[in-house]
Amino acid sequence: MPVPHDIAAETELWDTFAESAFKDDAEPVFCWTQYAGHGPGPELLGSPHRVLEIGCGTGRALAYLAQQGIQARGVDLSPVMVKKTSERWARTGATFERGEVLEWLAACEDTFDAVYSIFGAAWFTDPGRLFPLVRARLSPGGHFVFAQPPAIPGAYGPQGMYKGGFAGKAMFTYRYSYKPQVWERHLLSAGFVTAEAVVLDAPKEGHIGTLIVRAGA
Repeated sequence: MPVPHDIAAETELWDTFAESAFKDDAEPVFCWTQYAGHGPGPELLGSPHRVLEIGCGTGRALAYLAQQGIQARGVDLSPVMVKKTSERWARTGATFERGEVLEWLAACEDTFDAVYSIFGAAWFTDPGRLFPLVRARLSPGGHFVFAQPPAIPGAYGPQGMYKGGFAGKAMFTYRYSYKPQVWERHLLSAGFVTAEAVVLDAPKEGHIGTLIVRAGA
């Protein structure tokens, strides 16, 4: 049974996140992992002319791609974050739109050479609903790539997550965690031609790695 996401409540959560996460002095950067300078770069996207980031957050990755001459477009649930990113990164040519990712993709008529998510919407959206919509927006030969923390052993499927610890107003959302081979099955079931999911080890032994998933249209 699908998890009943409360979009209004989740918007408030991500607006709160935006106030603390966005830094006015941040610079464009593209990194799939939570460790600066670690892991692969935008080459996982192929050689795209047009990209879409779902759950684009602070916009730093999109701004980086836009500076390379790529048509870079992002969608995020938080109107606070979209306002901040639109103002901060306007000079790069990247564009940012506010929307709930499933509704936005269902209404979108454009296609992209690559769609990606870095600890973004692919982590917080039911893959059974999200992946077919992403597949429909990809050009032939395009790539869908996403990164997020790997599943905790024995904890799979949708899981609740509170914002800001366990005190204060109860703001929460749901994230989705699976074994790599299950992510691959979800993607192939959604119509992708290829799918590969791997866990990249952290730069320090025993620290949390990064799940990186790449699928081809």
